[in-house]
Amino acid sequence: MKELLLGLIGAGIQRSLAPALQEEEARHHGIRLHYQLIDLDGSSRGADALPTLIEAARIMGFDGLNVTFPCKQSVIPLLDGLSEEARAIGAVNTVVCEGSRLVGHNTDGSGWSWGFRRALPRADLARVVLIGAGGAGSACADAVLRLGAERLVIVDKDAARAAELALRLNRHFDGNRATSNVDVKAALDGATGLIQATPVGMAMMPGMPLAESLLKPSMWVSEIVYVPLETALLGAARRIGCATADGGHMNVGQGIRGFKLFTGLDADAARMEAHFRRLVS
Repeated sequence: MKELLLGLIGAGIQRSLAPALQEEEARHHGIRLHYQLIDLDGSSRGADALPTLIEAARIMGFDGLNVTFPCKQSVIPLLDGLSEEARAIGAVNTVVCEGSRLVGHNTDGSGWSWGFRRALPRADLARVVLIGAGGAGSACADAVLRLGAERLVIVDKDAARAAELALRLNRHFDGNRATSNVDVKAALDGATGLIQATPVGMAMMPGMPLAESLLKPSMWVSEIVYVPLETALLGAARRIGCATADGGHMNVGQGIRGFKLFTGLDADAARMEAHFRRLVS
């Protein structure tokens, strides 16, 4: 029986469903897979421990890693190579061991697209607002432009980071479709949809990334947080009649792509999604 050793590096990850999803899907393919949580909250060094952890993964013979907040960008200089997608997005969430080389990939964008198309197939992409220009936000921005968004407005508490992301996107995509704005209220004026790509709303970071009064029934809302599945933002959006996509859709999409990268095999999408929904119920 084939055996694989995987891990997840990040902060506050004890409620991650990645181990259960990957191990269960592997079982159906006759693979013995162990998925180890490597929680930075357990270290006094926090994210500063990342170089040590990557070197330890090499020594211990990990077959691959997932990487999440706050390491998706800081992991890049520690790797031996990047996929084209990871390079374009400027963030890595999946690392695959290829012989002696660690190669970074990004499944955030493709995972978000997979879930978004399933949950909101008729979404209006005329003017999309993205909150959060970090690793996950960068991937969602890339993905929604690939889906055909006519305008994308990026809002981040770090205005320079939002502006830099818009500049990078406009170098990759025709039409100068991406802009940044420090004022979320102005950004949302006339918006047809909202992507929430910050950690706000997570169990360890409760709350909303914007005032509830700024939501309008005419806009769709896509959330990337999945613990909890019903964030304060989604609850508020649903109360006023917005079409919504919860973070579970993206999480399953990431899991499907990650399984392919780690094993070379295709996951059963329906089976993985059903397992995810059972776990969160």
